[in-house]
Amino acid sequence: MAKNSKKATRKFEKNHLKDTLEKRKAGAKIKQRNQVKAKRQARNAKDAEFEGKGGEEESKGKTPVKEDPFGKMNVDDFFQGGFEIPEKLAKQSKSKSKAVPEKLGKRKRSEPEVEDDDSSEASFEEAPVLSDSEDGSDPEDDIGMSKGAMDALASKDPEFYKYLKESDPEALDFDDNADLAEVDDLSGSEDEQPKKKKKKSKKAPVEEVQDEEVSEEEAEDASELTKEMVAKWTKAMKDQHSLRAMRQVVLAFRAAAHVNEDDGKEYKYTISNSQVYHELLVTALKYVPEVLNHHIPVKETAAGKVRVSTDSKKFKTLTALLKSYTSSVHHLLTALSDAPTLKLTLASVIPLLPYLLSFKKLLKNIVKTVVNIWSDSSSDEATRITAFLVVRRLAVIGDPGLREAVLKTVYQGLITGSRSTTVHTIQGINLMKNSAAELWGIDAGVGYATGFTFIRQLAIHLRNSITNNQQESYKTVYNWQYVHSLDFWSCVLSEHCSPVKEAENGKESELRPLIYPTVQVTLGAMRLIPTSTYFPLRFQLMRSLLRLSRATGTYIPLASALLEVLNSNEMKKPAKPSTLKGLDFASNYKAQKAYLRTRVYQDGVGEQVAELLSEFFVLWSTSIAFPELALPVIVMLKRWLKDAGNKSSGNKNIKVNSIFILLFQKIEANAKFIEQHRAKVEFAPNNRAGVDNFLKDFEWEKTPLGAFISGQRKQREEKAKLLEEGRREEDRKRKADREKEKAGAGSDEDMEGVDDSEAGFETDEDDV
Repeated sequence: MAKNSKKATRKFEKNHLKDTLEKRKAGAKIKQRNQVKAKRQARNAKDAEFEGKGGEEESKGKTPVKEDPFGKMNVDDFFQGGFEIPEKLAKQSKSKSKAVPEKLGKRKRSEPEVEDDDSSEASFEEAPVLSDSEDGSDPEDDIGMSKGAMDALASKDPEFYKYLKESDPEALDFDDNADLAEVDDLSGSEDEQPKKKKKKSKKAPVEEVQDEEVSEEEAEDASELTKEMVAKWTKAMKDQHSLRAMRQVVLAFRAAAHVNEDDGKEYKYTISNSQVYHELLVTALKYVPEVLNHHIPVKETAAGKVRVSTDSKKFKTLTALLKSYTSSVHHLLTALSDAPTLKLTLASVIPLLPYLLSFKKLLKNIVKTVVNIWSDSSSDEATRITAFLVVRRLAVIGDPGLREAVLKTVYQGLITGSRSTTVHTIQGINLMKNSAAELWGIDAGVGYATGFTFIRQLAIHLRNSITNNQQESYKTVYNWQYVHSLDFWSCVLSEHCSPVKEAENGKESELRPLIYPTVQVTLGAMRLIPTSTYFPLRFQLMRSLLRLSRATGTYIPLASALLEVLNSNEMKKPAKPSTLKGLDFASNYKAQKAYLRTRVYQDGVGEQVAELLSEFFVLWSTSIAFPELALPVIVMLKRWLKDAGNKSSGNKNIKVNSIFILLFQKIEANAKFIEQHRAKVEFAPNNRAGVDNFLKDFEWEKTPLGAFISGQRKQREEKAKLLEEGRREEDRKRKADREKEKAGAGSDEDMEGVDDSEAGFETDEDDV
């Protein structure tokens, strides 16, 4: 029996489940419309007790007619439609005017067969809650019309207005319920589904009616957007938080997002004035989130969790508008090139994120686009930071699944953005690494899972490169993306596994177990090809490990890798003279053949080794074990200096040799300094607490090696500052030359259409 039941269930799921779900959805829509209709009928009954009075008072001083045009019209429809509508309805045929009360309010989209010989457009025009363009008026006149009618009634007949206010105050609530009903009626079809329209199904009648209404509204009511319209919408959204105004702004904003695009779609508004385009964008990006937050407030806890009442009627009603607006913003992000406009648009996404948590597919597209902007080398620093704030906000308020997706997308963007590394892009790449490292500390559990996966990938690439006998298999490891990946994980672990950070959190970081595999992979990549061509890559990875060791207090044996460089032929043999410019080790991982065995390259490598070796030893300059740690290096340096200083077989490079002589002296002096302090201790080596507290409060800058390193750092900082100023000056000159060329080329050309880089964005950006 169970077997037959299971088979029947499978058969039902295969053949009938889809149709059953579609029928239920269609039935739910019809049920919702019936509920709205029942509400209105209840309100009509409520109005019946004073409708006669109102009719008598309103008819004083007017010519009597055979049939009261307000006979079956409820109070809401009367004041929403204004005083002019009944006169227009009276001009229609008698049969039509009798049917008017039945068609007031929402149009029944689920019953398309009701259409009679009169066109659907006529019925559409008779409903006063629909858009104002239907009665031949200007598209902007809908904002504030109902409120204006109420003001006129209050001044003309204050007694009736007072009675209405006391007996039925809900009838005067046009800013909320009336707007909501209109948005529900007209904006339900904003979420266009062209694919479903083409596909034949049992849902087709309902969807076709919705699509037809959108096309009728946007095609027949297409009008030129003016500054006055935008100003009126802005005022209504700012002062009254009007949903009607927001709907019109969303429709116009969708047209603005696709301006100058020949996509075959028709929009309700056309925009040809650049100033109007600018004002509309500012209004939409600033006030639409504010109106949404007013009607659907976001509640945020102290832990950063947000809550939005997605089950409320308002949220369900505004979902279509929210999706339409978000899609327009997303499209705008993919098309913009002007930095101030792009930054403004990105900033407008942040307040929308709590409302979009239910729409995973839409969020996925937005995150991907924002990460592309964040990782694009052509984006300026301010734009990149704003894009990162969007991603960070989403990681904070999202669930673990969403956080994992965000972290994976960010890591992929980092890898893509670091493909090309030059002296001009290195700062942007460092900005990406430092900012992205923060995300892995938001949820340590998700951070560990994703970090383990990506570090394992790096280890697999390294293993395949070692075991593969193909000639160029090493290129999967020796490239900028791999180097920046290892450096990025060094940044992540340095930030979240430091003793200070762990003390703040009150526990050991969950990411600390990732230190060991990261170090092992980095050391393996460093020694994959130990030739002088890839000494710059070795130095890059060495700095990553030094950062990790300094931040976490983890001992990493780096001296041997540096001594290997010193013992290479590049440093032991005499170099040939060269006029080449010094190699920039910060923006290169490989030395060109022209640099090999040259004096300029030998000098650069010697300076790098001396700097890294001194930075390694200064980390342990106050350690009780420093003499034992330094002894092998002191012996090796003494031997190397003896060979390099040989007049017949040495490298004949006094500059490099003098650097290492000085370093040798400082290391030896620091070892003696520690031995002097160690002779005064009274605890044994097995006393771990005493060993850890040895010179704990002693400043490392006051040690012999520390004082030397402190001075060397200041010199390097001054040198780097001069080089950076020279590079910026060169960039400014290059940029000025390009602008002159563009100005000369574009002096005879006129602007076509609307450009997103209008000057107004730079002045109004602070106000948004």
